[in-house]
This record gives sequence, C-alpha cells and structure tokens, in this order.
Amino acid sequence: MLVCVCFVQVMLPQCERARSLSGRPEGPYRAVERADALVTQDFEGVDTLDKLFVHAVKRFSQASCLGTREVLSEEEDKQPNGKIFKKLVLGDYSWMTYEEVSQAVESFGSGLAALGQQPHNTIAIFCETRAEWMITAQACFRRNFPLVTMYATLGEDAVAYGLNQCGATHLITSTELLRTKLKVHKATDIAVSGLQHVIYAGSDEVCHADYPQSLAMHSMQEVMELGTKPENLSKEYERPTASDLAVVMYTSGSTGKPKGVKMQHNNLIAGMAGQCERIPGLGSQDTYIAYLPLAHVLELTAEISCVSYGCRLGYSSPHTLTDQSSKIKSGGKGDCSVLKPTLIAAVPEIMDRICKNVNGKLREMSVIQRTLFKVGYNYKLQKVSQGADSPVCNMLFFKRVNLLLGGCVRLMLSGGAPLSASTQRFMNVCFCPVAVGYGLTETCGAGTISECYWIPVTGRVGAPLICSEIKLRDWPEGGYTSQDKPHPRGEILIGGPNVAMGYYESEGEGENDNFWVDEAGQRWFCTGDVGEVHPDGCLQIVDRKKDLVKLQAGEYVSLGKVEAALKNSPLIDNICVYASSDQNYLISFVVPNQKQLTELAKKNGVEEEWEELCNHTKMEEEVLKVIKEIAVTSKMERFEVPQKIRLSSEAWTPETGLVTDAFKLKRKELKNHYIKDIERLYGAQ
Repeated sequence: MLVCVCFVQVMLPQCERARSLSGRPEGPYRAVERADALVTQDFEGVDTLDKLFVHAVKRFSQASCLGTREVLSEEEDKQPNGKIFKKLVLGDYSWMTYEEVSQAVESFGSGLAALGQQPHNTIAIFCETRAEWMITAQACFRRNFPLVTMYATLGEDAVAYGLNQCGATHLITSTELLRTKLKVHKATDIAVSGLQHVIYAGSDEVCHADYPQSLAMHSMQEVMELGTKPENLSKEYERPTASDLAVVMYTSGSTGKPKGVKMQHNNLIAGMAGQCERIPGLGSQDTYIAYLPLAHVLELTAEISCVSYGCRLGYSSPHTLTDQSSKIKSGGKGDCSVLKPTLIAAVPEIMDRICKNVNGKLREMSVIQRTLFKVGYNYKLQKVSQGADSPVCNMLFFKRVNLLLGGCVRLMLSGGAPLSASTQRFMNVCFCPVAVGYGLTETCGAGTISECYWIPVTGRVGAPLICSEIKLRDWPEGGYTSQDKPHPRGEILIGGPNVAMGYYESEGEGENDNFWVDEAGQRWFCTGDVGEVHPDGCLQIVDRKKDLVKLQAGEYVSLGKVEAALKNSPLIDNICVYASSDQNYLISFVVPNQKQLTELAKKNGVEEEWEELCNHTKMEEEVLKVIKEIAVTSKMERFEVPQKIRLSSEAWTPETGLVTDAFKLKRKELKNHYIKDIERLYGAQ
C-alpha cells in the first residue's frame, strides 16, 4: 500500500470527491476532476523515468539532492545482561547536487555497459536503502536496463529464487549484505545460474577469494571509474520508451514465494502523476527522510516523486532514525534530529510505535503533567475536528513531542497496511496531518489517497487518484455486496494506466488471472481486499478475503479486524490471531510489550527473566484477561475473542521472516513457526 499527502489544510469531507460513472453503486468510481479521462503523466512529454529525472536535473541542477550521514566511529555497548550492541557515532549530512547525481548516474551506467550489461536485459539490486540504490536505479532507467528489486531482508533461498527466475547477469548489493546474507565460500556455487558480476556499495573490504572464480567482484567506485574512461563514456546508448519494462519488483508477500511484478515506465509515470496531484505544495523547500525499503513500491515512488519536484532526500535507517534508535549511542543525535525533515513516510507499525513511545513517557510523568497534557490534547482535538489548528497547544504541549522527529515535520504519509483510527487521531493532534493511502505493488502503489486535512476523518483511504478508478465486485460468500446498506461494499478492483503488466514469467498461471483488460482496453487488477464506498466517493477498507475464516459453527471471523482492535492495548506490541475451521474458537500469538508485561508480572508476584516470563502460565492468563477487557470495550462478538494465547519473547521483524518489510503478518510462516503451540492450544480442551 502507498500514501501521499495534500497540503490543503481544510477540506470538508462531505464534498464529492469521486462519482460512479455508471450511476450504479458498484461503480466504476473516478475522481470528479478526472471523470472524463484518466491522467497518464505529470509533465507533458515526460513519459519515462529517464526523462523525469532529466527534467528535474534541468530545473534544480545546483540544489541538494541526495544526502548521507558520515559514520565517524563504531563502538560496542555492553548491556547489564552481558549482550553487546554496536552503536554508531555519526556526523553531519553530506550532499550531492542534482547535477552531481546525474553525473554519477551517467558514469555508473557507462561502467555497467562496459561490463557487458545490455539494454532490455534485467539487472538485479539487493541492497539497503541508501543513495547508491537511487543512483543505480536512475542509471538503469537511463540505459534501459530493467531493474529487478529484492528486499534486503529476504533470505538466501528467496534471493536465489529471484535471481534465477529473472536471469540477471549483474547484481548490485552492499558490503554488509555480502558479509551476511550473501556470504559464500569458494567451494559453493551460490546456487545462482548465470550470475557473472557482483557490484557492491560501501567502504568495507571484500575478500574476493571468498567467492567463486566465476564471479567477478567490483566496488561501485571501480565501475564508475571504468565508466568515465573516454572510450566508454562516449558510446551512444539506447534510451527507453514508455512501453519498455522499467522494474520487476519482487514482493515480500505474506504468502508463498516472492512474485516479480512487471512495471513499465508508463505504469510508474502514471501512478506517480496521480500521487503528486494530491501534493500540490511539494517543492524544493521540502526535505524527505528516506529509510523505508527502496524495494517497496511505497518508498521507491515516494523518493522518485520527491526528486521530480526538487526536494532533498536524506538517507537514514530504522536503526538510526531517532535519538532513541537502537544504533544511536546514548546522548547522540538520530537522523531526524540532524536532518529535520518536513516529510516522512511510515508504515502503520512505525506510527503505532511512536504513539506507544509517547504514551509510555506520559505514564512516567506526574499526575499534574499527565492531566495538563490530556487537557491540551482534548482541546486541540476539538479544534482539529473544526478544521483548525492550535498554535498555543503546539507550543505548550506538543513541541517536545515533535522533536522526536526533528521538530519540522508538517506532513506524514501512511501506507503499507491499515492505520488504526486511534493512531491516526493521535498523530494528527500531537504531530501533524496524516494522509492515508491505498495501493499495491501491482498498481505501482497508486489507488486512492485521503486528502490531508486537519479534520480527522479516520478509517478511510480517500478517493481514487486521477490516474485510476475503482469498482466493487460482489462477494456473497463473505457477506459483501453493492446493495449493502448504508454503503455499497465488495471486493476492490483497481483499473488504470498505473496497473502493472502482470507477474514475471507467470504467463498462463492462475496468479495472472488477477490482471485483465476490459473491452475498452483498460487494465484492471483484482486486489483481494474488501472495501465500501461512502457517499462522497471515498473508499474505506473493511476486510481482506484471505483474512476471513469460517469457524466450525459457521461464523465468519475477520482476523485482521480482531488484530487491529487488540493492538490498541499498550500491553501488546504485535498479535497474530489464528483460526482453524474445524474448531469453534480463536487462538492468538502475542508479542507483549516488555516494559508493560514486566510491570504486570511484578503486580502478580512473578519475577522471572524475559523468556521465562513469556512462558509463564500466570502471565498468559493475565494477558488473556486484558484481551477480553478490550474485546468488551470494542464490542467484539464472543466468537471473535481469542480464548487461548501464546506469548512470544521474540519480536517479529522482517529479519525473522515472520512479517514483511511493511510489517504485515506472514500468516503461513507464523503458522509453521508456532505449529506445536497451535496443536497444544487446540489439543488441550
């Protein structure tokens, strides 16, 4: 999923945003300003990603473009329990101008061509989010090398699967990933056929002897130097056309093997044109902090969109984002504090963490301080609901909170998964307006985006972008139809020039049945999500077909809905609800908040180490009590409430393989991971 923002401070939600072209409740729905025809590009004649970057360089040549913080030193921090964590001491950001980035793009593309990379042949990137990633992407776009993207958190088997399927001969990675995820020895063959060149970014040394002789190892700097040689730089090369393949993006999907989504230049151009239409104030005065995975469509299109309008992009990581981040030395400054971004994109999991962090600090304050904060919060919430701001409250109550993200953030972008109403309200009041969007990798991240107004209309993801339209398809088995009251509901279909061309090398397979072309030549994608359309034409996501499970007695349970309600508890950092169709009750796996659970344990006279605490029967009972209390206040049905739980001492991160890079649950992997617990919880009647 993806988001963008609108800088208009007050937009009344009752105004018509989209309308049904057919007049029927199922649609298709289009934005009112583009009911006649969908938009395909943002700038006239700019129909490829190569032209889009060239257009930006001409306008902003001497402005700062890509920024990276200098690593001054790395230190070891020994914890009381004996564990050692590496901490970084970081300097200021150093910047490349648009012109300097363009020169690096030209040199690197020339060097890749000198190493034998051919137009229309795929080239793979398996790398963390960093400036070299964007330089690589722009070089590939310029030289018509289709870029195959893979998450840095994918396991070795998934990487090998993607490389073998796409047939790439060149791989761009980093010294860190070479040392960890791609570490091989001379005796191995890396399980990838056809790979010839590995190009790595980073300053660490790489021992070429550790890798098969069949692989030529190069630093990115060496390839750039090769590219600047006159005989290479002077060679003419083929530029892409709008219909050429630009990106094959391997999803870190929540089920099965990763799938490579094929995106043409015109698909991405159309999608970003729709997104940018909702951000009319975007410009060179803005600074965007880049830390989400660039292999995710949310981050890739957000960064390219920002560059198109002259923004500065400062690179970061989840480990160095704030002063409290895991790799920032105590007393040091996180990237937000140094960069002071005006724009931040985040998946809901990160926003939930920010809210719980702030609320945790509030609980440590005195009763008077908490009371004053609550008065300020409620007052501003009232002003926000009237379409206004409260500068006095911002100064008295929320200034210190804002400093967590640098103090200058004016807009936040939420995507990747549904954002809870309580988190959205909290972020709107304590930080800034939050825009929520909906889209998929298969639609180049574009679909709908909420207008960014102070009035907190929560739970909705906005109207269709001007590049896309949506339809609802009845799903009677799940109880959703276009005739539902008060709003039509159904499975969401997205159509438009932003819809990708299908899955890589999956022609004729069932997966590609989700893509089709209608009689008018419009491409469509069936999302598998269930939504309802409000009278103003805005969409709300209400369910997902794969999340709906039928219990033994015939009741349908939406696992995602239950999880969203229970995650509002400060005691629960993450939760996965599981249901078996041959059982009449739910069970759940819970990652508890360590501080909250430890405090709860002390109240109940339980004092154990963390792992033993999570395996303690008494603590399972206490957490289950909290879950049942939330269920009552959330007005959940009896059959929706988990009856048994398993506490996990280990957090679920993309590195564990239990969640995607957008922190969506991988239900199949979670089931396999907890299979013995499932048997125990369902077996012990």
